[in-house]
Amino acid sequence: MKLYLTPGTCSLASNIALHEAGLPFELVKVDKRTKRANGIDFLTINPKGYVPALQLDDGQVLTENVVVLQYIADLNPAAKLAPPPGTMQRWRLQEWLSFINSEVHKSFSPLFSSEAPEDMKTYARNILAKRLAYVEKALGDNKYLMGEQFTIADAYLSTVLGWGSHVAVEIGPRLKAYLDGVRARPHVIEAMTAEGLIRK
Repeated sequence: MKLYLTPGTCSLASNIALHEAGLPFELVKVDKRTKRANGIDFLTINPKGYVPALQLDDGQVLTENVVVLQYIADLNPAAKLAPPPGTMQRWRLQEWLSFINSEVHKSFSPLFSSEAPEDMKTYARNILAKRLAYVEKALGDNKYLMGEQFTIADAYLSTVLGWGSHVAVEIGPRLKAYLDGVRARPHVIEAMTAEGLIRK
């Protein structure tokens, strides 16, 4: 398998998931500006033009973060990155993935845009404050979103929470402690190091 990613973007979640699942893969970095990856046009891999894209051994390509994450989790059920399909816990995981994707991830997007006016960025920060307050309350005293078990939802949430320091979004002490806990995991360190986000 090949994981096409851009360092520090949401594709970090898939990188983390692959490391946590213990699956062999090749990491291919995509230049966000030129859309080039290892000398090829990334648009031939994913015409949508964004990461992650997971190229399977048979040549097929999966896109969209929440799909890629669940595919990875299901390749190695023993890693317990997702509850079994068809269970209520799996639906709860999908509930978290959907919330992170549409309510948290997308609310960060205007903050990284040089074209977004300041009033839009203020609006995004206000929305993020509400969404992160919900996450903090739902997390409670749990170590991870689903309790004591690390899942792909934690890989995704920790990735987007990490953006806060780059765009002046305060995530609060509880979520900061959660983020620090996730980032202390050996496989998370491996994934972040591979992207150049942690220097050896």
